[in-house]
Amino acid sequence: MKYFLLSVLTLMGWLSAGDTQAENGSRFLVLASTTSTENSGLFDYLLPRFTDATGIQVRVVAVGTGQAIRLAGNGDADVLLVHHRPSEDAFVAEGLGVQRHPLMHNDFVLVGPDDDPAAVSSDSDVVQALAKIARSQSVFASRGDDSGTHKKELSLWAEAAIDPSSVGAEWYRETGAGMGATLNTAAAMNAYVLSDRATWASFGNKGRLKVLVEGDARLQNPYGVILVNPKRFPLVHASEGQAFIDWLLSPAGQALIAAYRIDGAAVFFPDAAAEH
Repeated sequence: MKYFLLSVLTLMGWLSAGDTQAENGSRFLVLASTTSTENSGLFDYLLPRFTDATGIQVRVVAVGTGQAIRLAGNGDADVLLVHHRPSEDAFVAEGLGVQRHPLMHNDFVLVGPDDDPAAVSSDSDVVQALAKIARSQSVFASRGDDSGTHKKELSLWAEAAIDPSSVGAEWYRETGAGMGATLNTAAAMNAYVLSDRATWASFGNKGRLKVLVEGDARLQNPYGVILVNPKRFPLVHASEGQAFIDWLLSPAGQALIAAYRIDGAAVFFPDAAAEH
């Protein structure tokens, strides 16, 4: 919550300065997105290249997917880039966004202690692995922040017919924080945690944690990008926002996404061709 409030205060400062900057001829857009895209380093890699190509600056508000959608749904962002398809489709259906475009994907991984007290490392089925964690009451760190990662985690618990938060289980710890902060908590507690692969790969404080379950089709993690509807919110920077979306979906933008590496490994995979 503290991180979210700081992001909102920053956003308010940007918006209040917008008129002066527009008079000075600068062009910018506000991007509501996720902590996973920010923490992974992807934006640090992509956005300077977009600004060099177009002269348009991108100001990122990186929060959980749910919070990003609420910001954009209030007209406080120009572009929404998140990773929870049902919420994205609902955003467009409600007339808050113009169109959802498939942008890229990566996947989630179940990370846990190297001694694996719940014995999940032999599982390729993430739902079975979560059931083992619950049965053994091994510590699990949840983001608990209505992010796309949190929504995915809750859907997997539901498939396992387990609602750990409802029974007040002491082994289930909600951080209410972003992915990087939650990984830090998991490392400190030597806990299991669901992470997007890109943030895990860029995370420097792994401690005794390692990837234990991966590759289940249910762990796929698609990202979409949406222009906030200027007919609904006339102050939206529509031309700048559309230019950014067009650039991301272009062969050049998609090639840059594919070329991004962490420790030599690709962590995001372009999806724009899926729209055609």
